[in-house]
Amino acid sequence: MSETPDTLVEDAAAVRSERFVEVKLDESIPNNVDLSSDKQLLRALETWHPQYLEWWKDMGPEGFQNAEVYLRTAVGVDPSGWAKFGHVKMPDYRWGILLAPKVEGRTIPCGRHKGEPAWQEVPGEYRSLLRRLIVVQGDTEPASVEQQRHLGATAPSLYDMRNLFQVNVEEGRHLWAMVYLLVKYFGKDGREEAQALLERRSGQQDNPRILGAFNERTPDWLSFFMFTYFTDRDGKMQLAALAESGFDPLSRSCRFMLTEEAHHLFVGETGVGRTVEATCAAMNKAGIKDPFATERIRALGVVDLPLLQRKANFHMSVTRDLFGSEISSNGAEAFSSGLKGRFNEANLKGDDHQLADAFYTVTRVVDGRFVDEQVPALRSINSRLLDDYIADCQGGIDRWNKAIEKAGIDFKITQPHKGFNRKIGEFKGHRISPDGRLLSEAEWAAGAGQWLPNDADMDFIGSLMKPCHDKGRYASWIAPPRMGINNQPGDFEYVKID
Repeated sequence: MSETPDTLVEDAAAVRSERFVEVKLDESIPNNVDLSSDKQLLRALETWHPQYLEWWKDMGPEGFQNAEVYLRTAVGVDPSGWAKFGHVKMPDYRWGILLAPKVEGRTIPCGRHKGEPAWQEVPGEYRSLLRRLIVVQGDTEPASVEQQRHLGATAPSLYDMRNLFQVNVEEGRHLWAMVYLLVKYFGKDGREEAQALLERRSGQQDNPRILGAFNERTPDWLSFFMFTYFTDRDGKMQLAALAESGFDPLSRSCRFMLTEEAHHLFVGETGVGRTVEATCAAMNKAGIKDPFATERIRALGVVDLPLLQRKANFHMSVTRDLFGSEISSNGAEAFSSGLKGRFNEANLKGDDHQLADAFYTVTRVVDGRFVDEQVPALRSINSRLLDDYIADCQGGIDRWNKAIEKAGIDFKITQPHKGFNRKIGEFKGHRISPDGRLLSEAEWAAGAGQWLPNDADMDFIGSLMKPCHDKGRYASWIAPPRMGINNQPGDFEYVKID
């Protein structure tokens, strides 16, 4: 099976280059960075490895460490065949260090150093900022594994369980990618940061993960699908921006990570899509055309469409906060220094990729009303990336709506106003409805239950989360996939549970 919809193929194409470097699978840490020639680095990573495995066993998928899972493992970075499928126990998965092939003669694509040779070593004047960018990206990877560790017990099918575990092991490999950069290029500071990545815990009060969305609970599978569609899409945008980095090892790491990230987006889009499909089919079978006939629809054992909208509203708003303040001096410096570009930087036309005299439109709240202001483009880098993210989200939403329309049901899933339910940035402290109205606290309190999932909604979703672990069977609330992983038959045993 091709695991990426057409709209995600561009992510896989991000690793294309003039030549490919084979992964060395016979070493203790599979890699294509010639670890064997750097004994000091190899020893450091071999010391970190057992600590990583201890973290994985403590905080990875609970109850399934001994299950044999049909996983894909990278055996090369050539996009024509970079994955090997087979059953493996997750603690035995071959995590390693994989970089997209080096592009000879690559230059820095943006900022004040545009056109200069890409850095192969850390530029001293940007050491602290670069380390912070790598640490923040690295921290998101184990965080999502921790958020999802209980979901195997309520998997709606073995197919979905396998997809969850594939996402988990790849998030683990993405952690390895960032740890490699920290340990190789940042000495003692990097080793300490690598250790700290294993010590923070999602949602822990005393030592939480760095970004707020990665301390939220993922209590059910609908949350997981929303997370992998909306929040992992933030990961795609951030990785794409870091793939433009003038620090070449970071760029190469992120270009290959984008290939794996495409699968996570696939899991999210198709997971929500199959939920929509099951709901529409059940409604039509029962002769229900009103999508707001909540009790009748829920009695069918499916998720009503307005609840899907409220869940999407929550996950979109929380994810948008990950982009930080729309106007940001840190964002400006990351771009100006050449450490981080914009989404699809190399393909952007009409500017000099330095933005010294450019402006960008940012929406703000001034004196109780929305105002579009022209802000220096350097300082509004985050706003530009957020706008790109919102546009990128729409493709999957359109496909969900097409399925609803095809079923003859009058309902559309929409994106809320970018200021809805925001805790960070220009809209922090303002109450804004999904359709873009500035509200009083009283108006917000009266409408929030219509816009965000409430306790009763979450209790209902929880009631659906009953495991369905028989081969070829699926829970009532989700439709089967159209094709199996790697063209496997419908009754394939994706996870062999003891």
